[in-house]
Amino acid sequence: MRSRSGVALVTLLFILMGAAFLTQVVPYRQILDSRRQVETAQEQLATLEVENEVLAADVAALNTPEEIERLARDKLGYVREGELAYVVLDPPGAQKARPVDSELPELSDKTWVDRVWDFITGDDLNSTG
Repeated sequence: MRSRSGVALVTLLFILMGAAFLTQVVPYRQILDSRRQVETAQEQLATLEVENEVLAADVAALNTPEEIERLARDKLGYVREGELAYVVLDPPGAQKARPVDSELPELSDKTWVDRVWDFITGDDLNSTG
């Protein structure tokens, strides 16, 4: 009789430990996901700040007469009095070759154990394989 109650107690203990483990996996994954989102947002912010600085420099350059003249010549084909303008055209029927995207999908060589571990640690949120 004592052995059955011992087995039942051990089984109940394993079930409780498994349930406790599983209830901790989801919040842990959410914490990891939140940290990754914050890191991604910080990287995007840094990229946008650099881009903003470049655009501010472009705006400052656009306010100079030299830049206005350069843009008028490049974009609109303006020439000064006495200058000759030449226009080079592509021959009729010439088409630009478009690059072919021959990227193949990546095959995963992870075992099911690796995929379960990635799920538990949250590494599957960033991985593509």
